[in-house]
Amino acid sequence: MNYLPYVNVQMGTKSIPRRSHGNTLPLTQLPFGMASFCIQTDGGSSWFYHPEHEYAEGVRLTHQPSPWIGDFGTVLMVPQNDVIANDCERAWSGRRLQDTLEAPDYLALTFLRSNCRFELTPTERCAAIRLTFGDDRPSFLSFLPVQGQYTYRYDAETSTLYGTTDGHNHDAAENFTMHFVVRFGDGEVDAARTYCVGEGRSCGIHVALTGRTLEARMSISYISEEMAREALERECGDSSFEEIREAAALAWNEKLGRIEIEAQDPSDGNEQLKTFYSCLYRVFLFPRKAYEMDKKGEAVHYCPFDGKVRPGVRYTDNGFWDTYRTVYPLYTLIARDEFAEMLDGFVNDYLDGGWLPRWLSIGEVGCMPSTLIDAVIAEAAVNGIGSRETLEKALEGMLNHANNEAPEARYGRNGVRSYLKYGYVPREEHRESVNLTLDFAYGDWCIAQVARTLGREELVDEYCERAKNYKKLFDPDTGFMRGRDKEGNMAVFFDPVAWGGEYTEGSAWQSSFAVPHDVDGLAELYGGREGLIEKLDMLFAEPPCYRVFGYGGEIHEMTEMALIDFGQMAISNQPSFHLPYLYAALGVQDKTNYWVERLAKETFAATSDGYPGDEDNGTTSAWYILATLGLYRLCPGTDKWIRSKRLVRSAKILGQSL
Repeated sequence: MNYLPYVNVQMGTKSIPRRSHGNTLPLTQLPFGMASFCIQTDGGSSWFYHPEHEYAEGVRLTHQPSPWIGDFGTVLMVPQNDVIANDCERAWSGRRLQDTLEAPDYLALTFLRSNCRFELTPTERCAAIRLTFGDDRPSFLSFLPVQGQYTYRYDAETSTLYGTTDGHNHDAAENFTMHFVVRFGDGEVDAARTYCVGEGRSCGIHVALTGRTLEARMSISYISEEMAREALERECGDSSFEEIREAAALAWNEKLGRIEIEAQDPSDGNEQLKTFYSCLYRVFLFPRKAYEMDKKGEAVHYCPFDGKVRPGVRYTDNGFWDTYRTVYPLYTLIARDEFAEMLDGFVNDYLDGGWLPRWLSIGEVGCMPSTLIDAVIAEAAVNGIGSRETLEKALEGMLNHANNEAPEARYGRNGVRSYLKYGYVPREEHRESVNLTLDFAYGDWCIAQVARTLGREELVDEYCERAKNYKKLFDPDTGFMRGRDKEGNMAVFFDPVAWGGEYTEGSAWQSSFAVPHDVDGLAELYGGREGLIEKLDMLFAEPPCYRVFGYGGEIHEMTEMALIDFGQMAISNQPSFHLPYLYAALGVQDKTNYWVERLAKETFAATSDGYPGDEDNGTTSAWYILATLGLYRLCPGTDKWIRSKRLVRSAKILGQSL
């Protein structure tokens, strides 16, 4: 079956900083591929694409995992044949939306200004490019700067362009350079008319063409020019554009076909299938491969800690605070081999630099709190994924950040020294102290699960006891988790709808139920299961009010919670994902079924405004997929699923019926 017609890569792309409908990009990329491509319509910010813009500044090689993180290793390609501009502000062209094709395996648009049809299809680290100009004017394919310093060199003997860029954002990446190689067909480039303009950040090159058509192959490497050439030969070779596109389509159909569903209502024009497979496409985009194959066929990677080349695999572009909740549990069902390799890559970061990753762009960003990779490792260990050697090294890394303060805030657990002293992170020492404490307690529980899997029983009791530290923040007078100072005092002022301060991207309402590893213990704090059920009922019934409080101004997550209006249940953001499933864990299955079905049907659609909030590296998409299948991992780090009403007639995972 061909699943690609059901994928709308534009799902969630109609976003702006103040209102996220996904904050996604319509990426043409292989599953977990290292090279991604996207039309750029407005390069003035990280929100460089909008589906309704009837113009294009070029086709961008991008690695952006989120507009809040930014991009790295970028270059912009644009065909030109009148006034040749060296920046996107002057090189942009009109385009017809109806003539633009954006798909996982294929990208095509017509630049009206140059009357040029631009086509592209990807491999893991490369792309095939085809240009067709509609007239005989002298034409160029321009490579324009986006960020960082650029260099170019054209070799006329081999008809090959060599380029570099060191552009990356606020991640820690020592001596980062992306090398790119573009091989043109014989006789297609006029070397005498090819020229560079500018230097460094403003440097572009304009490759002069000899005719109206062009075929090129582009590859990238984070290691060297030679490795980029290796990738080009290995992944493209002498294959035609059509052969490369066919291989890309096969790769995507293999991944998408791992889950087969029959729509609940086939008369809806396959809208459910479109939403489902558009979400499944997103699940297979991230994390991206950041390793390469040397001449011996062995994996090697650029190490952002010291800029050296290290053996083994590496993955990047993932924020574990978001993705641990849904993506990796889903991978235990549909991508076990890939998950195992990713785990090897995450452990390689620990071996390379001494710290397990938190939020990876090309290097560590550390933009979200805590070390929720603990849950990813526990999920793998308990579900039989990963070698013993990898899991032992992973546990070593977990113990390191559970007991040692990192030299930089971007690494490890912020506030761990105080956590060890008080059993919680004091509110006067660190912002988001409630979420830090709750995440540390859950992370400690995850350590216990990995230790148990590896037979390290001497660690299990210690970390299970530490996992109960969440209880120290419970305020029985208000029924919420609240921060304490070093003396154990809570603030006099308290407003349960005040965002920020002691909480991460939420208020006490969204943050106080983050105890997935001990629902029974959480219920005891409310006087028993009935008390916690009553509190959950209040959460869904409360008006979606908010106070900007700790942020000093409105952030988009507040806006989206109010606009979606499921009370204080902010399906628009990850901390609320598990809330409707708590009912089933407490024995009230019908309320889980009711809320999950409404949330899935009313807040997701295969359109450019199709998500309730930030999509975040597949995690919101994975929530929808699991909701549709009637499954949810309430506590990553176990092998247990919470069941809910299945929202399709039938479903098969890897050929097995659910």
